[in-house]
Order: sequence, then structure tokens, then C-alpha cells
Amino acid sequence: MAENEDVLVTVENGVGLITLNRPKAINSLTHPMVNAMSPVLRDWDRNDDISAVVVDGAGERGLCAGGDLVALHHSARADGSEARQFWYDEYVLNAQIGRFSKPYVALMDGIVMGGGVGVAVHGSVRVVTDTTKMAMPEVGIGLIPDVGGTLILSRAPGLLGLHAALTGAPFGAPDAIAMGFADHFVPHDTIAEFKRSVITDGIDAALSAHAVESPPSPLLAERNWIDECFAGDTVEDIVAALRGHDAGPANDAANLIATRSPISLCVALEAIRRAAKLDTLEDVLRQEYRTSSACSQSHDFVEGTRAMVIDKDRNPKWSPASLAAVTTADVEAYFAPADRELEFS
Repeated sequence: MAENEDVLVTVENGVGLITLNRPKAINSLTHPMVNAMSPVLRDWDRNDDISAVVVDGAGERGLCAGGDLVALHHSARADGSEARQFWYDEYVLNAQIGRFSKPYVALMDGIVMGGGVGVAVHGSVRVVTDTTKMAMPEVGIGLIPDVGGTLILSRAPGLLGLHAALTGAPFGAPDAIAMGFADHFVPHDTIAEFKRSVITDGIDAALSAHAVESPPSPLLAERNWIDECFAGDTVEDIVAALRGHDAGPANDAANLIATRSPISLCVALEAIRRAAKLDTLEDVLRQEYRTSSACSQSHDFVEGTRAMVIDKDRNPKWSPASLAAVTTADVEAYFAPADRELEFS
């Protein structure tokens, strides 16, 4: 592919290499990028000459900062159809990665958020580094955690997944491994050597040579108050428990949650609880397509993206404006069937 392409695809020594190539935008995913990756992976899955795949991001800032929120914002301001088509194709890609029959190595160096999580964490060899900054920050823009993220969040130890989802706070490599988003820790300074070793020596040899023990997880160390406070029936209950706890980080979590979209928080809580009862990634993605489709026609997604990426005033005016104003019917509406159900070929 030409150097100005947003997805660079090459093959070296039987290893398929995909590099997300929008470094100025921290490789944020556009619809054409999703549509470029999907057929490549389909072909490689069937191609006996391809033994493994490695996915990384161009530049120094990260693998991928998420979806192209500017394009999604403009679609949602119209009829939302382009946003829904993007999510449809993105989730099909996420499922494709989840069932890819060969080793799929995701190099999650630097920033990995939202859609970046989706192109990485469903792979079979998920590598993080000391610069990894991961997050599922959707509730801060009026969206709901997606890209199969609610599957992993629902299965994280204790209630760490709810903490990550409702705060939207970034977490590092040790927490990513502890919560099930990653498998291996490779120092940032050797990640290029690791990739080269995968190509020349194979994955096992590369891991033996470069992977080291991860530092301890800060979130795991905080599990006592996290599990206690996030056990509340509602987001209001959770916030009250956090406010009433004497752990400093608990109050910090409450303060973060207070800045997020109330309806998104309530739907996210319900989505993760429902995801815990679903069996497969595809089942979870179908549910996420419903919640995202509802977001594409919601006030808070338009307002959240406006505040964060368009006007950048970071002062969204949510509606409903408070957790108390969110009704059960409001939440249930997000789980209603979408314009079409997600289908996987």
C-alpha cells in the first residue's frame, strides 16, 4: 500500500502486518479503515502462507485512540445512519478478530481507547507496555462501552470492570492484564525488537526473549473498596457508597462519575450486568449494537462529542441532567431492537 494510506498492510516471512496509520489522530479508526482491515483478515485466515498477524499503530503516541468521533458526531446530528453503519461494520470486525484461527498479536503500546480496544483485545496474543494507557471512556461522551468491551468488563475480577466502565478512567498495563484486556508485558523500549522477533523467530521465541513479569496491578490492590462500593443496585447507590467511603480514591471515583452522562452511566451498568449472562462475544456485540444505535439518536452523544471533540469546552449539558432523573424506561429503551440485528458471516 502507498505510504499515505490509513491502514498499511504487508506480509513478511509469512506474518501478516497491519499498521494503523493516522499518527496525527493517534490512529483513530475511520469507517474506511475498518472496511480495509476486514477483507484482509478474511483472506489471511484462509491463506495457508500466513502463519500469524501483528497489529500496531504508527507514530509514538499509541495504537489507537478510538473511533473517529468527529465523523460520528456529524452523523448523529443528522439521522445517525452513517454512525450506525460504522458501528455495524466495526463490531463485525471485532467478532472476526475474536474468532481468527491463527495467532493475532496486538501491540498495545501507548494510548489504546474505545475502538482501539476493539481491534486489539479480542486477539490471542495481547501485549502491553509501560507506556500503555488504556480506557473505556464512552460514558464521558454520551456513549456506552462497546467493541466487545462489556464482555471483558463483565468478567473482570470482582467489580473492577464496573469501576473502569463508570469512571471511564485510564489504566495502565498491570491493570489491563489483571482485568483480562491483555496477556503479556513487554517494555516499551524493546517493543520494536519484539515485533521483529515475532517475524523472524516466531511468537513463542519473541515472548521468551522480550516479555517480562508485569508490575503489580494498582486496581487489584484497591479491590476491597471497589467491590464494596460498586455492589450497589443503581449508579446512585454506587456514588453514595463511594462518597461515604474513607478511601481517598473512592471519592476521586465519585467525582469522575459525576462528570459523566447520567443516562450513559445507567445504561452501562445494565449492559455490563446483562453481558455477564451472555455466552459469546457475538452475543455481546449484538447487545452493544442496540445500545450504540440508541446513542446515535440521543441528545447526550451529540452533546458529549460536541463538548469533547468539536468545541472542546469540556462542559457537556447532559439530559437527563442527573442520575435521579433517569427512569427505568429510559434505560430499557437502549436495549430495544436496532434498525437491524447484527449478523456475522
